[in-house]
Amino acid sequence: MNHEKPSPVYAGVDFGKPGVQHGFLKLPWSHDNSAWGAVMIPITVINGTPGPTALLTAGNHGDEYEGIIALLKLARELRVDEVQGRVIIVPMMNAPAVQAGKRTSPIDGGNLNRSFPGAPDGSVTAQIADYFTRVLVPMCDVALDLHSGGRTLEIIPFAALHTLDDERQQANNLAAAQAFGAPTTVMMYELDASQLYDTVVESQGKGFVTTELGGGGTTTPQRQQLADRGVRNFLAHHGMLAQAPQPWEGETQLLDMPDASCYVQSEHNGILEFLCPLGNRVTQGELLARVYDHSRSGHPPVEYRALRDGILLARRFPAQVAMGDTLAVIAREIVSP
Repeated sequence: MNHEKPSPVYAGVDFGKPGVQHGFLKLPWSHDNSAWGAVMIPITVINGTPGPTALLTAGNHGDEYEGIIALLKLARELRVDEVQGRVIIVPMMNAPAVQAGKRTSPIDGGNLNRSFPGAPDGSVTAQIADYFTRVLVPMCDVALDLHSGGRTLEIIPFAALHTLDDERQQANNLAAAQAFGAPTTVMMYELDASQLYDTVVESQGKGFVTTELGGGGTTTPQRQQLADRGVRNFLAHHGMLAQAPQPWEGETQLLDMPDASCYVQSEHNGILEFLCPLGNRVTQGELLARVYDHSRSGHPPVEYRALRDGILLARRFPAQVAMGDTLAVIAREIVSP
């Protein structure tokens, strides 16, 4: 695929124009119901006084709602006279997936966060990824990408960063993640980071924070308030708003995911019984869950145990499980010196 071709995406906003603009990123998509149709991705650009550029995104997966709602609110409420710099808001990166309420695109089955860096002559999802990689990310100084567990995971709310070769970049990301104001900050280990949006942003040397803000394919008042406050905290931390970041009022913790032993994955199909509450401390070998054979009676369940000591950070949300599903994620505590 030719990565030197121009992106087919047309931006219906002027990124250099002062003030507030609401428009669309328009990606041509010819299909049975619209010969000259387009995928319409909402975008808001707020240009205030001179300063850095922040790229705020959500809806990378279409069933993760806390971030989508937070950015839709921010796009409507943030005033140009509040902003020092430029804020680019894309509340629904994978708009077709959001409109379908699914993790992946109904157009091509594409998982946007496994499609980077993308390609200008690839699938619809690959073309969206390419536009972010070659157009939007190079514009920004810092980026915030809001996620949650979607329909299949329940996760204690946290802001996150990754271990990087550049220690200064990593330290800046840690400070920004903690400024987001979540009760937990996590150094994340990805099972495969090669095609993530995160990797594209970090490889271009930009400041980057991501989040996981709950899950189950819904929102709660508490999680939504955290997301709403966190996006403004992120901007304030980078000097783009006059306000100071509002820290989490309760206890906070810093967790690390050092390797693949953090993930407990199912080797069976069946029905899941979880035995450990989310957020609990667990020890290696502790019984976490049972999976029951749903094709017959009289068989004992299969037991799943913790592979390491730590905090139960995430768990599968639906009780129906299949081989390969992640049942639990355990992160270790980092004790501050």
